[in-house]
Amino acid sequence: MHLFYTPTIEPHHTEFMLSEDESKHAVRVLRLTAGDEIYLIDGVGGWYTAKILDPHPKRTTLSILHVAQAYEKPAYYLHVAIAPTKNIDRLEWFLEKATEIGIQEITPIISAHSERKEVKIERLNKVVISAMKQSLKAYLPKINPAISLSQFFQRITTEEYTTKAVAHCADGEKQYLADICSQAGKYLILIGPEGDFSETEIEQALSLGYQPVSLGNSRLRTETAALASCLEIAVLNRSF
Repeated sequence: MHLFYTPTIEPHHTEFMLSEDESKHAVRVLRLTAGDEIYLIDGVGGWYTAKILDPHPKRTTLSILHVAQAYEKPAYYLHVAIAPTKNIDRLEWFLEKATEIGIQEITPIISAHSERKEVKIERLNKVVISAMKQSLKAYLPKINPAISLSQFFQRITTEEYTTKAVAHCADGEKQYLADICSQAGKYLILIGPEGDFSETEIEQALSLGYQPVSLGNSRLRTETAALASCLEIAVLNRSF
């Protein structure tokens, strides 16, 4: 199956032209020719079946054969706010695997103990686009610009989510993530840096209604904890 990401396509299109990069990949790399069938995704739930009319290496023209909207739309919404890792490869690994498993939104948050203060959103978007195509999904996760944790708290309102959770390593009573979540919910999970959230940040989260959660008995790296939360939500909703 040959799958292409085409964010500018619209459901009413009967023909469509691939971008120069995608045309080059289709014709020069995949060696596709006239009459070959390919598939397109728009990142917002559209799944298109198309046939190549003109295999031009710079502007391949397609005929749209079929359109499916809300293709395999998830029954839940998961937003993970994660402190970027010092080694950016580890954050990219999380984004790739989370996209394959199922995630809708990611916000890089800068906290008191964060080792990395900046991220390149363009680079991260390339990772999730590739993972979306590899896992045959039609929805592209949204990556927000990095902001401080205090700014993040100001932007999020209590009513937006059915479950808000903070995963931290400090002492105190916690519940398992799956035990506080219901199916088909809208979830927000905070994942801190390697040095964990500060006591002040944890207290602030709890005061805002975030529930303290445990992801198991092991001490997990930031990206592992984030992925574990994605897995728990996916299993809870029977989508993995």
